[in-house]
Amino acid sequence: MLMQVGGVEGSRPTFFEMAAAQQLPASLRAALLYSLGVLAQRTPILHKILDHSDEVFGLLMLVLEAHSLRTTDASFAESLYGLRRRPVGIKLESKGQAAEKVGITRRHRYLSLLFLVALPYLKSKAQAVYDAQSRNISHADMWRSEDIDEDISSVDTDVDIVSNQNDTQADSFRDKLKKSLVKLYPWIHATQEGLSFAYQLLYLLDATHFYTLALRIMGLHVCRASGQELMDASSQIAERRNREFERLRGPRLAQAFQRAALKTLYNTLDFAQTGLIASVFLFKMMEWWYQSAEERVTAPTIYPAPPPPPAPKVAEKGIPLPKDKRVCPLCMKKRTNPALVASSGFVFCYPCIFSYVSQYNRCPVTLVPAAANQIRRLFYDS
Repeated sequence: MLMQVGGVEGSRPTFFEMAAAQQLPASLRAALLYSLGVLAQRTPILHKILDHSDEVFGLLMLVLEAHSLRTTDASFAESLYGLRRRPVGIKLESKGQAAEKVGITRRHRYLSLLFLVALPYLKSKAQAVYDAQSRNISHADMWRSEDIDEDISSVDTDVDIVSNQNDTQADSFRDKLKKSLVKLYPWIHATQEGLSFAYQLLYLLDATHFYTLALRIMGLHVCRASGQELMDASSQIAERRNREFERLRGPRLAQAFQRAALKTLYNTLDFAQTGLIASVFLFKMMEWWYQSAEERVTAPTIYPAPPPPPAPKVAEKGIPLPKDKRVCPLCMKKRTNPALVASSGFVFCYPCIFSYVSQYNRCPVTLVPAAANQIRRLFYDS
């Protein structure tokens, strides 16, 4: 199996398990932003959340990652796949031998939060600043806004310059910082992506136990948890929460309120992993269902093609048609350079029909009114 949730304790996860766990936060972010975008069409107040999507999603992931690391010794995505983080000193076995049960330390949890939440947030903000500055630079080069700014600044008075000196220095420092970011960010991003690709390739080739550089820096392995370990973790969480309930102090009413608040918080965090993902999938399914129903209702009715109009009849006073369809009705010779009259559809030699229509303004067969601009040249004569 490429993916196995809960297996031999301490066994090495497959490449596909690690890749799926790494891509889950990005997929969850995209799904949440899409869902909020759809809901914001009817609830405009949600646009404020979309305007600060990086901060909102970062705070959400901070809560989920901190709770997951505290209760399962794994990240939010890793816990969904039955994976656990273990210090480097714990040897990973792949042939059924159990590893020593040693959890991660508080230092490991803080470092994990740094690499799982803080650095992705900083990267998204740097990417946004880089994109904005790149557009501004391209626009400035196009319109030569630097020369315009110099001309406008030369008109300012000395009093305005002195009064706004501090603001100008701060703005210039920010501008220099942004310009430096525009120059350095592509190299930093390329280096990070290159190292990520190298570690993933080495992990795929079984040349290293570290799927990312961050895991090597933190000194952590990711291993698969056994079913017994998952059950033991649940019992340990329950015991830890019972001890926290016993440490509550104060009047009975205050203790009851604190106990209810803690239970609500714990239940919310326990079901946040599966509930959050399930709600996104449920929303997407409902959106697809209603969109399909709306398309069926609003889809235009497809009618069959109308029948062709009846063929024009030969007028009693019109010229008769020859038996051979390749003969021109006017000159009674084989057609050359064929052309038709659009108002009737009969085909003649182009010189013959052009002269006739120019003189009589009608079709010679049906006597239907026609003009010279209704003559159409044919490049294939059947």
